[in-house]
Amino acid sequence: MPTQKITIHNKVTIGGDERFTLIAGPCAIENEAMILQTAEKLKDVCERLQIPLIFKSSFDKANRSSIYAFRGVGMETGLKILQKVRDQFEIPVVTDVHESVQCEWVAEVADMLQIPAFLCRQTDLLVAAARTMKPVNVKKAQFMAPEDMKNVVTKMTEAGNEQVLLCERGTAFGYHHLVVDMTSLWEMRKYGHPVVFDATHSVQRPGDCGTFTSGNREYVAPLMNAALAIGVDAIFAEVHPCPDKALSDAANQLSLDNIEEILKHAVEIDAVAKGC
Repeated sequence: MPTQKITIHNKVTIGGDERFTLIAGPCAIENEAMILQTAEKLKDVCERLQIPLIFKSSFDKANRSSIYAFRGVGMETGLKILQKVRDQFEIPVVTDVHESVQCEWVAEVADMLQIPAFLCRQTDLLVAAARTMKPVNVKKAQFMAPEDMKNVVTKMTEAGNEQVLLCERGTAFGYHHLVVDMTSLWEMRKYGHPVVFDATHSVQRPGDCGTFTSGNREYVAPLMNAALAIGVDAIFAEVHPCPDKALSDAANQLSLDNIEEILKHAVEIDAVAKGC
């Protein structure tokens, strides 16, 4: 059941039963040096493994557990850093938008926009993102069933944008727990749009530590491989040079040093699943 193909900045094609695309980078932009270091290593690894890459990092983490938590460097500084990644490494970039007014500004730099899971029902935000005519990756909310994403697709397409990706990031299963229903990935494919599996947010334990979210990164690779066996079009993974010292999502980000081994196995599974 191939999905439609979406091309990101004439460099990366997602969908159509081609090799999976990796959407990866640190959770939040902490500083320019760390972002450039990560982008360079990810590009090098993905070129060797022939994996299409889109670099992702957020200029603002607007839904942190605590008012005191690090949120990012802000939109102006963050977009300048993402522009540098785009220019220096010739990698398409994606980042989150949280408010309708941000969409037009972010679209001047980003090759794809991303809608955070908690905001995927916000009609004005979806329509504003769609009207940039950039591809938009919409994360399915933790409280929504996969069939509910049909309404999200309709909002986007009625605004004139068919370039919609649907992303699974785990479903709420009791307090502080997420579970991944792999049938959700197949169900969302029925809408014909590329499906993304968010391997790192799916292992979070939201609000588990009171003022911050915990998680378990040892489950990331197994869940990623299971999603690839089903045939997803892209993998979303947060990758950091030193995850345990990351200023956000420290417990579930993958280590930059380990990413190549994880991706080698992922490529093998993807090839079997798609017969290529």
